[in-house]
Amino acid sequence: MKIYLVGGVIRDRLLNIPSYDNDWVVVGSTINEMLKLGYQQVGKNFPVFLHPTTREEYALARTEHKIDHGYTGFTCNAQSNITLEEDLLRRDLTINAIAQSSEGVLIDPYHGILDLQARILRHISDAFVEDPLRVLRVARFAARFHFLGFKIAKKTLELMRFISHSNELSELTAERVWQETKKALQSRHPHIYFQVLYNCDAIKLLFPEINALFNIKKFNRKYSKNNLGTDTMSKLSKISKLSPKIEVRFFALCQNFGKTFTSQCSNVEHTNNYFSRIYLIEKFCKRLRVPNEVSYLTRIIVKYYNIFSMVRKLQPEAILQLFDIIDVWRKPERLEQVIVITESEIQNHVNEYLSVYRKYLFKAYHIAKLVSVKNIIDDGLQGIEIRDELTKRRQEALTNFILNKNLY
Repeated sequence: MKIYLVGGVIRDRLLNIPSYDNDWVVVGSTINEMLKLGYQQVGKNFPVFLHPTTREEYALARTEHKIDHGYTGFTCNAQSNITLEEDLLRRDLTINAIAQSSEGVLIDPYHGILDLQARILRHISDAFVEDPLRVLRVARFAARFHFLGFKIAKKTLELMRFISHSNELSELTAERVWQETKKALQSRHPHIYFQVLYNCDAIKLLFPEINALFNIKKFNRKYSKNNLGTDTMSKLSKISKLSPKIEVRFFALCQNFGKTFTSQCSNVEHTNNYFSRIYLIEKFCKRLRVPNEVSYLTRIIVKYYNIFSMVRKLQPEAILQLFDIIDVWRKPERLEQVIVITESEIQNHVNEYLSVYRKYLFKAYHIAKLVSVKNIIDDGLQGIEIRDELTKRRQEALTNFILNKNLY
């Protein structure tokens, strides 16, 4: 039995970037032998085990054979005579098919190191087309490694397009699509993920709402050559430099939904109507099963954007209502997220205005939060009286704040 470190950890080490998860492949062993050694089997369809001490994943070397549609339509052979090279051959990209022996020797039968040096994302074999999930994975790798100058090989992009024109993408579950999309949104350049999917025609089926935007021209004369799709990609790129938070980036992805109506929408309705915008966003989130904590700010800011953008003109009661809506008392990080999103959306204002806007909101929040619940309780109030008095005192504090211009 021989054990090799494989995949992403080797790739990332060679690229001198952090890697946190070790994956191991075991050659020359069996399920029974692994169980006798204390490994815990976790793979129902594939022979994957958890190490008894480290809890890292160890998988028996295996080959796979396509027998049905989708990314689950495979049968695997994990007999003890499967070689390391055969196991590496079933992987998606050459840069992910590098192994390292216990002695530290690199095994690279498909020239992944050369492709790392050339900054190329290249499939290993034509069996690449058997797994539709690879379209999303390659797009995600393109987004993750864009800062290093990685490009997709022409032939690989052709195979991705071939998969997109088949019915295989429809076999992907919403959970798997969102899992890859979430990872892409957490990368340095998430817009590259969607741009790649657009270039290989996968976005039509996976994200029809986004695909429709590429058919809608912006009416602003300054951007008359652009469409809402390229505008969305530009805004997603811009906001990703301002915040690493997926909640913020998700807003940039969805913000153009329903902004403009056109007859060229690929059967997806787009109007300027607020209710249609919310409907499209909620439909998008429901289909992909986007967690509520990711989509919440997007839905709230679309609904209350005009109020957020004019916050300095609001009365204390309205400011407190906004704070309550985003639940800033329990989740103070949301205030920064709202500010980043709103700042990125405010057009034709100088940086001085944005700076004052930021300072104003943070100052209002801290002044309201300074109101002591303990003092209210010490005054003898109970139950709902505490909540009402807390709101009253916060409004009084904000009123003084607004009247005293020197506070901000």
